[in-house]
Amino acid sequence: MAKISRPSIDFAQLQSQLKDQFTGLDPNDPPSWPGLPRYLLCLAVTVLVVVALWFLWLSASDEELTAEQAKEVQLKEDYKKKLAQAVNLDALKKQREQVQQYVTQLEKQLPSKAEMDALLSDINQAGLGRSLQFELFRPGQVSVKDYYAELPITVRVSGRYHDIGAFASDIAHLSRIVTLNNLTITPVKDGTLVMDTTAKTFRYLDSEEVALQRKNAPAKGGKK
Repeated sequence: MAKISRPSIDFAQLQSQLKDQFTGLDPNDPPSWPGLPRYLLCLAVTVLVVVALWFLWLSASDEELTAEQAKEVQLKEDYKKKLAQAVNLDALKKQREQVQQYVTQLEKQLPSKAEMDALLSDINQAGLGRSLQFELFRPGQVSVKDYYAELPITVRVSGRYHDIGAFASDIAHLSRIVTLNNLTITPVKDGTLVMDTTAKTFRYLDSEEVALQRKNAPAKGGKK
């Protein structure tokens, strides 16, 4: 049988050829390089670009992940609050009813416009009932607020110390709300005292006044 000859590889020559391709390369003119260096350079550039894009994508994804994690924490807190409100819904409804009842009771202590004259008479009678002398009893200008009206009354009475104290107590126990403000007491002759004060009483607004307040509310809110 005839023997098959196998080509022999000269590794020393092959190594020398490869080395020659990397010798004398001009870094400013890569297109003139031999094939192997050019291919290796293209491969290296491709790898660098892929790695750079990979890190940029990871950075953007990390920022998005951080934002979503913060959003998740906020959503959990909102869920806990809403869950607590849902659990306590019946209790909150009862509290709301109690507050409404309390507000209704307070409103009953506020006279209407028609009852203001009777209230002024009650204040005057409270002083006369304690043997006080009214030297001044002058209602001022009504000040209309958002939900109520306020009437200041300038009052000056004279009498004994205990009678003035009893008068202040009577005012506090009236069925309607009356407050004594800017109170000063001055002694005069014979042990008599003079009390100067501003009594303020309040009344609720009637339907026409409420409608007028609501109508004027946007105009007030537009002012700077």
